[in-house]
Amino acid sequence: MDLKLKDKVALITGGSRGIGFGIAEAFAAEGTKVVICARGADQLHTAAHKLADSGAEVLAVNVDITQPNAAEQITESCLKKFGRIDILVNNAGGNRRNPFIETTDDDWETIMDLNFMAHTRISRAVAKQMKRQGSGSIIFISSVFGREAGGPGLSIYNSTKSAIISLAKIMAVELSADGIRVNSVAPGSIQFPGGSWDKRVKSDPEGMKKFVADNIPL
Repeated sequence: MDLKLKDKVALITGGSRGIGFGIAEAFAAEGTKVVICARGADQLHTAAHKLADSGAEVLAVNVDITQPNAAEQITESCLKKFGRIDILVNNAGGNRRNPFIETTDDDWETIMDLNFMAHTRISRAVAKQMKRQGSGSIIFISSVFGREAGGPGLSIYNSTKSAIISLAKIMAVELSADGIRVNSVAPGSIQFPGGSWDKRVKSDPEGMKKFVADNIPL
C-alpha cells in the first residue's frame, strides 16, 4: 500500500519496542525516514539496526524524554539529520499500578511527567518547526483506558491517557490553520515481549484465555 509517505520524516518516542517499534516498522515499509528515541541504549540501537537492515534511513536518539532539555535535543537531532519533521508520534509511556489510596505524589508526578508533560514539551517544540514548514501531523498514542474504566489500580494511568485525548482536541483546533493535523489513538491491549499484557498471559495463561473468551468476541 502506498500511503504517500515516501521520504517524509517521522519521529517516534518510545520507538525501540512494542507499539512504538511496530509504528516505526510500518513507516519504514512506506519509505519514510524514521527517528526513534528511547532511554534504553542497547534496545534502541538493536531496533535501529533492524530498521536499517530493512532498508530504512534511520536515526536513533538515546534520551530520557522526561528530562527538561529532551524536547530540544530530540528536535535538533532530527532537524540536523533530516532537515524537517513531518510526523510526530508521541508513544512512550508507563504506569505505576497501585490502589488509589496507596499512590504517592511521587507516583503521580513521575507518570504524569512521562505520559503527559514530556509529550507536551516535545509536541510544543516540534509544532514550532511544523508551523514554519506549513504542514505536519502530531499523533498521541493514548489508550482505551483513557476513554473508559480499566479496573482497579489504574487511577494514574487512566488520568494521564484521558489528559492526552483532551490535549489533542485543543491542539487540533489551534494548529489546523497552520496545516498541522493532531489526533489521538486509543489502542486496546497489545501483547509484546516485556509488556504488561504479555506478563499477565505468562503468569496466568488459562485465566487470560478465559478473560479473552469472555470479553473479546473476535
